[in-house]
Amino acid sequence: MRTASKDEEGSSVSVWRMELQRIHHAAIIASDYAVSRAFYTEVLGLRVVAENYRAERESYKLDLALPDGSQIELFSFPSPPARVSRPEACGLRHLAFAVADLDATLEELLDRGVSVEPVRVDEYTGRRFTFFADPDGLPLELYEA
Repeated sequence: MRTASKDEEGSSVSVWRMELQRIHHAAIIASDYAVSRAFYTEVLGLRVVAENYRAERESYKLDLALPDGSQIELFSFPSPPARVSRPEACGLRHLAFAVADLDATLEELLDRGVSVEPVRVDEYTGRRFTFFADPDGLPLELYEA
C-alpha cells in the first residue's frame, strides 16, 4: 500500500508500506510421507484440505488446516537430504502451536507415544511451553496461550 509522508525538508513523499496479515502456511518436507501424514492428521489432528500427487515431480503435496485457517503443506520428494535441527543452526528453528490447555495436550501426545520435553516457563511472558518432534525430528512447540 502506498502512503504519503514528509521528508526532512517537509516535502511530501510517497512510501510503500507492506501489510502482512498473518502466516498463511509453513511447508514441511517429509522423509516418509505416509508416516508424517499419519502423524500430522491422526496424532496432531490437522484437517486435510487437499491432497495431490504430482507425477512429474514424484511428489505428494498435502494441505493441512488448523482451526484458525493457517495451514501446513506437507511434501514428499524422492530422497530428500536431511535438514539439521541440532545443534541449532541458522534458519527456521521450530514451528509453534498455541494450545489452551498444555497439560491436556501433553497427556494426549504421551498417550499416542510421542516423547515430549519437560514443561518450561517463558521467562518474559510467564507462559508454559514444551517441545516435541515430528517423525523427521523437526522441533515442534506447544505454547499455552
